[in-house]
Order: sequence, then structure tokens, then C-alpha cells
Amino acid sequence: MKNNPRILTAWTFYDWANSVHALVIVSSIFPVYFSATALNETGGPVINFLGISIKNSVLFSYTISAAFLFTAILSPICSAIADYSGQKKLFMKVFCYTGAISCSLLYFFVQETTTFAVICFWLSLIGWSGSIVFYNSYLPDIATEDQYDRVSARGFSMGYIGSVLLMVFNLLVILKREWFGNISEAMASRIAFLTVGLWWIGFAQIPFSRLPDGTRKVTNQTDPDRGGNYLLNGFKELRHVWAELQKHLLTKRFLMAFFVYNMAAQTVMYVATIFGSDELKLPGQSLIITILLIQLVAIPGAYGFSRLSERFGNTYSLMTAVAIWIGVCAGAYYVQTEAQFFGLAGVVGLVMGGIQSLSRSTYSKLIPATTDTASYFSFYDVTDKTSTVFGTLVYGLIEQLTGNMRNSVLALLVLFVVGFVLLLRIPSQKIYRTRLETEEVS
Repeated sequence: MKNNPRILTAWTFYDWANSVHALVIVSSIFPVYFSATALNETGGPVINFLGISIKNSVLFSYTISAAFLFTAILSPICSAIADYSGQKKLFMKVFCYTGAISCSLLYFFVQETTTFAVICFWLSLIGWSGSIVFYNSYLPDIATEDQYDRVSARGFSMGYIGSVLLMVFNLLVILKREWFGNISEAMASRIAFLTVGLWWIGFAQIPFSRLPDGTRKVTNQTDPDRGGNYLLNGFKELRHVWAELQKHLLTKRFLMAFFVYNMAAQTVMYVATIFGSDELKLPGQSLIITILLIQLVAIPGAYGFSRLSERFGNTYSLMTAVAIWIGVCAGAYYVQTEAQFFGLAGVVGLVMGGIQSLSRSTYSKLIPATTDTASYFSFYDVTDKTSTVFGTLVYGLIEQLTGNMRNSVLALLVLFVVGFVLLLRIPSQKIYRTRLETEEVS
């Protein structure tokens, strides 16, 4: 039964569980620790990684790109198999535990173990991003369409609240180390990485205990593939979903627009801390507090854009968010002071939750009624991850070629402008499923 309050609450708790990875590992404590630890013998930023000399900030960006590229290739195959076999929750668990355990292993990150730490960071990203595709696919399974925006916003808000709570504890350990046996600042940071893994695994048990298992495909008795190879049938499932997506023009247009503006939005989220650290030379504690501010502002931002979509439709709301992102990039190019950086961070927080929540709920409205939700959301996930790959790759490449992160910011501004133009091709009124089921490619 859809709209069951107990199941909806359990679903949002996976956001609560995994969002600490995005905050602590990707956006705040780990990047600061990485910049201070991933150094060569003389203390310089150019290090040796698997025989390649590379600047640590560029390696950080490329690691994100490599992880999401791997997930983009793997997740459609896994999701198709999950839909065919009815093992959606099992796949979600495997990715979850892979990511959480990898986070915990970052506890052993010191200068001498940089290569090991980069691999663990890479695996944590794969586990996090891989589990999200199955988590997102539950939304149309457990809620009716009129609830998508609100439930999606509630999930992101739960993630922001949960991650802030753990972040406050981690900051307490870092700033008040004398309360914890006068441990070093490095040890305090490494303890934070360990707590992320424990928090993620622990709270994930709530959705794992309440979310329904997937429904196994029922095939005709004469079907030669009945009971056959899951991998082969998974590929057939993927091909079927791809063919169905070709029939829905608005869905294709949305995925194209999402690919472009998400390329820029995700890159901003992943490299903001590195930008503040390397370009503005801000102290680590200021950067961490800034990211904490972003999380707090993102909570009302997610709900605010949800209300905006109820009144004006998803497309207008997304266009508003993208327009604000354009202003953020323009401001970031000229930002010079810590106060200016804090101001931009507040605006980023406002639109970060809104654009993520609305993108997920908009896609949920655009897919046809189906039980193959994991397969359909795998295409959303592929779009998400490949856009992140290209975004972080472009950002890192431009910095590497020009030696200036501000030039990379200009590239992101252009991407937001293109994404805004592509959103103009999608009707602004609320989208009803009956229209989607009959619309054919013109």
C-alpha cells in the first residue's frame, strides 16, 4: 500500500544514514584533511599516485570522476538484474556496506598510506552512489505521484539534519581535543571518518528492515528464459526499459537538461571546499563551518522549492534554481574574502537541496507506471553520475591546463546557462501521467 507513513519514514532514514558521507567525506573534513596529508616528501602538493605525478587537488577531482564513471557503467546492469530477480534491496545493501566499510578504513589514512586512502575514497563513492539508485527507485513504489515532491524533499531534509548532527559531534572532537584525551587534530579527523561508516551502517538498518523487497519478474511458462540466467535477462530488461524511454519525449528532454545543469551543480558541491582551501587560502575550520551552514540552509531550501513546484510546476521551479546557480558561479569567479565566500555558501545551500529534491521527484513523475523502477532509475543515475564525471573532469582539466580554478568556475557558469535553455523545452505546467503514457516522439 502506498503512502504508508511507517514505510515513508523508514525510506527517508536512508537519506539520514548516507548523507553523512556527502558532508563529512566529500564536502568538508576529508577534503581538508586530504589537502593537508596527501603531500610529497618535501610537503608539496604534487604527489606520486600509481607512478603518476599529479597535484593532490586534481587527483581528488579525478577520483570522483573515476568512481562515478565506474558506477555509471555498473548500476544499469545491477538495477536490471535487481528488477528481474526481485532483489532490489539486496543490491542496495551490498553497495551500502561497500561504501560504509570503505569510509571506516579511511581511519588509517596517513601520508604514507595516501594511495590506499584514495582507493578507499573511490570505493566509498561507488558504494554511496550505487546504493542511491536503488534507494531513489523506491519513491514511485511507496508514494503516489501527488506526494513525490514532498516526500523527496523530506528525504533530503532528513539527510541534511542527520549529517549536521554527526558533523557537530565530529567538530566537537576536532575543536575540543582535550576532552578526548588530547588527541591530535589528524587523529580527530580520522575518528570522523570511522564514525561516518558506523553511522551509515547503523541507521541503514531502519529502511532495510521496513522497505519491501523487489518483485521478481513473472514470465510466461513457455518463455525459454524463465528461471534462466539473471545476468542475461538483466540485459534484456535494460534493453526493454531503454526502448520504452524512447517513446516519452518529455522524459528524454528532462534527462538531457538534467545532464547539463547537474554537471555543474554536482561539481560545485564536490569542489567547493577545495576551492576555498587552495584558491582563497581559508583555514580548515572556517571551511568546515561553511559546509555546515550550507547543510542547515538546504533544509528550508528543499521544502521551499517543493512548495514552489506545487504552485508553479516543477519546470519553473527548476529554472529558478538554475538561474540562482548562474548567479552563484558569477559571484564565485570574483569572490576574494572569507565573508564573500560565506555569503555564496548560504546561497548554495538554499538551492542545493531544492535542485536535488526537485530533480528526483520530477523524474518520478515523468516515468511511466511500472514495477521496473530500479531499471528506470538506473538511467537517471547514469545521467547523474556521467554528468558528475564530465563536470569534475572538466573542472580538474581546466585547472590543470590554466593553473587557475576561477577559469573552471566560468566553465560551470556556461553549463548552467545551457541547462536553463534546455529546461525551456519542457512544459511548465504540472505533468500528469496520462499525458506521458500517450505521448510519442514527434
